[in-house]
Amino acid sequence: MLLAQIIVNGVLLGGLYGLMALGMALVWGVLNIVNLAHGAFVMLGGYIVYYLFTTLGIDPLAALPIAMALMFAFGYLLQYVVLNQIIRSAMLNTLLITFGLDVVLTYLAQLGFSADFRTIAPSYAGANFGLLGITVPVAPLAAFAIAWLLAGLTWLLLNRLPLGRAIRATAQNLVAARLYGVNPRRLYAVTFGIGAALAGASGGLYGMISHLSPYVGAPLTAKAFVIAVIGGLHNPFAVVASGLIIGIAESLAALYVGPTYANVISFGLLVLILVLRPSRALRAA
Repeated sequence: MLLAQIIVNGVLLGGLYGLMALGMALVWGVLNIVNLAHGAFVMLGGYIVYYLFTTLGIDPLAALPIAMALMFAFGYLLQYVVLNQIIRSAMLNTLLITFGLDVVLTYLAQLGFSADFRTIAPSYAGANFGLLGITVPVAPLAAFAIAWLLAGLTWLLLNRLPLGRAIRATAQNLVAARLYGVNPRRLYAVTFGIGAALAGASGGLYGMISHLSPYVGAPLTAKAFVIAVIGGLHNPFAVVASGLIIGIAESLAALYVGPTYANVISFGLLVLILVLRPSRALRAA
């Protein structure tokens, strides 16, 4: 029964991990930008939900759309004004820009929010219910459900709506997309804004099941990177499913090896992929 409980906890946590990676995978797949500031976006989304809850009394789940809207606007402006200037340059340039952005956002968050740990704690944060002898926590279950919901909406956007078809066309053939009247600069900004919005949603959910601080961004960026490589960049459901793999693996490692080794699992899986199936990583990159 303990093993079943650990697996359930890992699945629920993995859904949130998958949502964190979804925005990174979208931006990477369309813009060819490995956004090293992605974890900082997750952190900012968490703080937005935290202050909406603590100052305005808005339920964290109800605050998620507001956080997504604000993060979309931030991501759109950032891409349109800054990143579009180097979008077609070497990947090293985009890595340096986004790394610098991560440092700046982390420093500003420390100045604005302090380095204290914060937790989003609504009345149901610690609630749970029993199912077949297994305890199911409500907050991680909500995060799991929202992760799959947003993955489904992202899939519908990319495969059924004109905007999504334009995004995919631009990613596949920029010249042909221009000939059909697509404005790449605006489309890139929209795509980056969507990625930032998804990061904001995951940040609000992360604050409900863990703690927020200005320094949570870097490890979350690394985890999202690993999941994006494992799941690929073009199928939102595969990205979230890869998050489940990481969540289960970390939970089992915490049980059988020790909680301090949980984060080692993510990079161990990445190393295995690079050794056993390097073509998988190359297709992602």
